Amino acid sequence: MSLSISIIIIIFTCLVSIPAFSNHNQLYKLSLQPYLVKNNREYYRFLTSGFVHADYGHLFFNMLTLYFFGDVAEGFFLMYFNSKFLYILYYVLAIIVANMPSFFKHRNDPNYISLGASGAISAIVFTAILLHPWATISLFFAIRMPAVLYGVLFLVISAYLSRKGGGNINHDAHLWGAVFGIVFPLIFHPDLASDFIYQITHH
Repeated sequence: MSLSISIIIIIFTCLVSIPAFSNHNQLYKLSLQPYLVKNNREYYRFLTSGFVHADYGHLFFNMLTLYFFGDVAEGFFLMYFNSKFLYILYYVLAIIVANMPSFFKHRNDPNYISLGASGAISAIVFTAILLHPWATISLFFAIRMPAVLYGVLFLVISAYLSRKGGGNINHDAHLWGAVFGIVFPLIFHPDLASDFIYQITHH
């Protein structure tokens, strides 16, 4: 039985992230640093930053979320397009698109560094919410709530923290990854919007 693309992404991300915990040069080389992207044209950082993480906790929760929700998003592309490649493209684009606001906001700040797969993970979570809004999500393994409620809270909190600024978490990536996770499937299947509304109103 072949491994799912999500599992392969998890394995690859761990193989890149874990060695970088003790190799600061590698972490520095792969992280998103908008100032270097702008001035040195190191555009690869838009993508490579999605495969390195700050610590084991950061890596664990991102990969755990990918494990729980990845099959839903991956299943969507297999069901509608019979294409694993499109799922890979979706994941890669989610990382890049979610990093763009941080680039424009911090491109003149030589001290700003961002890393992690949070943008792509947010996209996967919100694609799952779009497809199954009333599925139950367990927050921190304890608080259970409908996926759609989790989505609303996630967007509101991310927007607030993004505007507030500060801290080491790239809330812009969370927010824009979530938006990407909704918009990308709708580009190919606009009817998903009416399906989502139907599920919400007929629950």
